[in-house]
Amino acid sequence: MDPCPFVRLIVESLALKLPQATKPAGSGVYPTTTPCFCKLRLKNFPSQTALLPLSSSSGDSPPESSTSAAGFHLDALALRRLSGKPVTLRIEVYTGRMGHTCGVSSGKLVGRVQPTAKLHLTVKSEPDPRFVFQFGGEPECSPVVFQIQGNIRQPVFSCKFSADRSRSRSLPPDFSNKNRGWMRTFSGEKERQGRERKGWMIMIHDLSGSPVAAASMITPFVPSPGSDRVSRSNPGAWLILRPNGFSVSSWKPWGRLEAWRERGPIDGLGYKFELVTENGPNNGIPIAEATMSIKKGGQFCIDRRVSRDPSALSLRSPVKGFVMGATVEGEGKVSKPVVQVGMQHVTCMADAALFIALSAAIDLSMDACQLFSRKLRKELCHDHEHDSFS
Repeated sequence: MDPCPFVRLIVESLALKLPQATKPAGSGVYPTTTPCFCKLRLKNFPSQTALLPLSSSSGDSPPESSTSAAGFHLDALALRRLSGKPVTLRIEVYTGRMGHTCGVSSGKLVGRVQPTAKLHLTVKSEPDPRFVFQFGGEPECSPVVFQIQGNIRQPVFSCKFSADRSRSRSLPPDFSNKNRGWMRTFSGEKERQGRERKGWMIMIHDLSGSPVAAASMITPFVPSPGSDRVSRSNPGAWLILRPNGFSVSSWKPWGRLEAWRERGPIDGLGYKFELVTENGPNNGIPIAEATMSIKKGGQFCIDRRVSRDPSALSLRSPVKGFVMGATVEGEGKVSKPVVQVGMQHVTCMADAALFIALSAAIDLSMDACQLFSRKLRKELCHDHEHDSFS
């Protein structure tokens, strides 16, 4: 099937020019060395945040250097909705650090483009075709995965979930001894049975039944001492695996996903994810992260334009831009993850299967990070005695 049409609206070459100070800058909002950032808002789209360097260019000349800022992704439905209508981009400028501290925003609002300030920016659009997939059910229920194009749904993968508390059963037979660097231990006294969630694994098969990708829980999800939740100091982790050659018993790691709960700005505690890829000299470099609402869920996105270190992305294609996005639901909701994969990053269906496995691990992590005072659904607790990796 062909990919779905998407358009990427890019806001770049952002720079802020402030009026010349008439006296030495003090601790106000306009010292020339103060870092700035901005929030870009487009109606009915999630806001985007970007660094906003200060420009020293004279007159109305453009900034000395260009910096990629933020992007909005428009699917076919959004394109039809916005066709022929004016689109307003709203920009809010802040000083201080990006992000939140103890749930409170660290930045201070300067204004929505102050009359005395000049904002340089470039807005352009470019085609961004993607393959779209959706799980036919919750990952722990071993669903079929469909490729979506408009109203057409075509099955392309099947999933097999297992929950075996034996660590050795959740990895390929010879994987542990050769890849100890990926095995992460947790501090403190060994947790008792029932106080750890371990041994989860999901296999992705193509339509012929051959395994093409997998996600295996490599580090148990355990509560921090004195609490009933998984914390940043001791996150749970998954390995995302791909076949190594033609043997179904030989696998190699593609990446590691860590997950925990932490305080967020919206509704208290949220889920935090961090993806690290394994690819030669780039091994161990975080290249994607996301925070999701416990109640609403959210999206995990790999996008080179917003990556902290774009050169670290563990993909063969040198093309920059959107790589993948996975949307999952929050606690208490039926979650059938929707996965988008940039067309330039799929040379065969096995490439897409990696992102399906990653998306399943993200969704399952939201269950694994639930408070340990809560009881998990039976599909997540049952030990399958006869499941094997292949």
